[in-house]
Amino acid sequence: MTSDAPRPAPGPAEEPLADEAGGDSERMRLTDRKRQSIVDAAIAEFREHGFEVANMDRIAARAQVSKRTVYNHFSGKDALFDAILERLWAATEAQVKLAYRADRPLREQLLALIDQKLAMSDDPQFLDLARVLIAEAIHAPQRARDMLCRLGGREEGLTVWIRAAMADGRLKAGDAAFAAAQLQALVKGFAFWPQITMGQPPLDAAQRRQVADSAADMFLCFHAVEAAG
Repeated sequence: MTSDAPRPAPGPAEEPLADEAGGDSERMRLTDRKRQSIVDAAIAEFREHGFEVANMDRIAARAQVSKRTVYNHFSGKDALFDAILERLWAATEAQVKLAYRADRPLREQLLALIDQKLAMSDDPQFLDLARVLIAEAIHAPQRARDMLCRLGGREEGLTVWIRAAMADGRLKAGDAAFAAAQLQALVKGFAFWPQITMGQPPLDAAQRRQVADSAADMFLCFHAVEAAG
């Protein structure tokens, strides 16, 4: 039975309100699944053909929905690209939700944050999303800048943590976003860019521990008010 098949009218002994409520919930789940399938198809299409050459007919075919269904969810390729960017941001934020703790050692907290960052390098979907967006940024940098602007003033979780530690006097006062970028570079030089650009395999457990420990120690050596923090 297809999702578009007509539903029979409820008989006299049925409870229409309950059935309708359940039906609405099921339709909502189906709608969400279709939307996710369309975004997944767009990621594959953009990765294979690039944004400019990507075709809405092929995206619909990949998602196994009609072209009309695609346009019911997304007005065009720009809207699909926005959805991919949103998904990448959500994946990033889902990994970094550790709030700064004044009662915990800085190194312990920093290692937890870095470990979450490293875990993303093992996620094939995250890497696929990143490849699509990076490729588009190279070919059309203005579009990439416009897309990032649409995210508004959101701030990455690591930056929030660093700013809180600076406000607490445990990290030297300075530009939190710049400090976060420094730490990201220490990590992603081993556990993001090699996988994205050269197809290297994810780090094994020992390599991840080495990267995390050395990145945390280098960062704290420069930024911590007390190196032992």
